[in-house]
Amino acid sequence: MLLKALRIGLGQLVVFADWISRPRKLKRSPEAQAEVERATANLALYQFHACPFCVKVRRSLHRLNLPVQLRDAKNDAEHRQALEQHGGRIKVPCLRIEENGQSTWLYESKAIIAYLDQRFAS
Repeated sequence: MLLKALRIGLGQLVVFADWISRPRKLKRSPEAQAEVERATANLALYQFHACPFCVKVRRSLHRLNLPVQLRDAKNDAEHRQALEQHGGRIKVPCLRIEENGQSTWLYESKAIIAYLDQRFAS
């Protein structure tokens, strides 16, 4: 019971620290931002709200100004099941990439951030 309370408290501290130290968003022209929004329509991030690695990925999404769907794999049974059935395991963060009719499930925060930087950083 004590460990659970400690874990929840630390998780909320991580979320709060992220909120007060969030990086600035990347500025793009309206046309370039519209193109990014079209490209990110096929992305979804499966995550837990207070997971430090998920926070790290969400900070990159914010920094790159990417409107990616966030899917709560902890509290939403449907998203959790999709992550397990299609991604192969319940591990977060996980970025689902839909391209050319195929789904790619990218795990590991460093790999996700590298993919996002390569594809969307200008």
